[in-house]
Amino acid sequence: MQYVLQGPNITELQRYSELMLAKVKTIPGVVDADTTLNIGKPELSVRMDRPKAADLGVPLAEAADALRLLVGGDAVTTYNEGGEQYEVHVRARADDRNSEAAIGRLPVPSRLGPVALENVASFERGEAASDVRRLARQRQVTVTVNLLPGTSQAAVQDEMTAAAAAIGLGGDYRGGFSGQSRELNRTATAFLTAFALSLIFMYLVLAAQFESWLHPVTILLSLPLTLPFALLSLIIFQQSLNVFSALGLLVLFGVVKKNSILQIDRANQLKEAGLSTRDAIVEACRNRLRPILMTTLAFVAGMVPLVVSSGVGSATNHSIGWVVIGGQSLVLVLTLLVTPVTYTLFDDLREKRFAARGVRWLRSRMSVPDPVTPL
Repeated sequence: MQYVLQGPNITELQRYSELMLAKVKTIPGVVDADTTLNIGKPELSVRMDRPKAADLGVPLAEAADALRLLVGGDAVTTYNEGGEQYEVHVRARADDRNSEAAIGRLPVPSRLGPVALENVASFERGEAASDVRRLARQRQVTVTVNLLPGTSQAAVQDEMTAAAAAIGLGGDYRGGFSGQSRELNRTATAFLTAFALSLIFMYLVLAAQFESWLHPVTILLSLPLTLPFALLSLIIFQQSLNVFSALGLLVLFGVVKKNSILQIDRANQLKEAGLSTRDAIVEACRNRLRPILMTTLAFVAGMVPLVVSSGVGSATNHSIGWVVIGGQSLVLVLTLLVTPVTYTLFDDLREKRFAARGVRWLRSRMSVPDPVTPL
């Protein structure tokens, strides 16, 4: 996991990162906590004496360019040999750039001709970061941690967010997750949206198919029963809730509602043939039990190669396979019982509602007053 601290001053970022690192190390399940900031590299700072440089006519920009060229080097031309092209870099000899005294003797251009750098600048030794990293044009330090097996990444993210809030970042500083941690948050939000949209679209399609606003509710009631059984299967088979198991949940949604569709469609056909609601749903369950078991067993058997696979990418296969196998197997018996019960309850409720409407219509036509309950 990676938590990025951003701001303009590397010294403040160092202080914030050390405070946060101390808090992160106390989070249960976190190991190998560290930061990407490595302070301690020796540094020689060159500070220009602006009044003296102005008197000698030394432009600061040209002095900086000369120092960069002589110490760091620069590409000046290219060299071709044997069909290959090589860059030619020029800089001062090692003896003329590896000590403070040698750097002080470096010539810089002026109005009066080259002058030694030590005549217009002072030197200060110190320590600096081995590298300066930036994100979105801001200096940044990343706090990295690893997790022990069985540790919830979401819980650790909440703890790290609380730790960042506790250290009190300044107004110009901010923090946030990056890498896989940030993508996990985005994926979780995207999956919640996908689940909600899938329920809406399934309801609309079923309402058009059955020409009823009530039967889709009966069918979709089996989906909430899928979630606890799918999560239980993850616990039983020691799998984690991740992107791939969430994909398995989406697949499971499409398969589970198929059983209810088979039962209710057959029950509606039998009711049109003249059977009562109870007799129709009982006969429908009897007629559709075989195809439900056949499709369920075929689907579960198709997932077996995923859960027995090994090698590269097998963890992905296991997450999808186990959530489908466990969720489908555990929820099968319950949906075979819940769907007939909810179908009869909703059908009775609809018939009572229609009967009440019919009574009110007859009374309005016959002008019969409602009975008055005596005091």
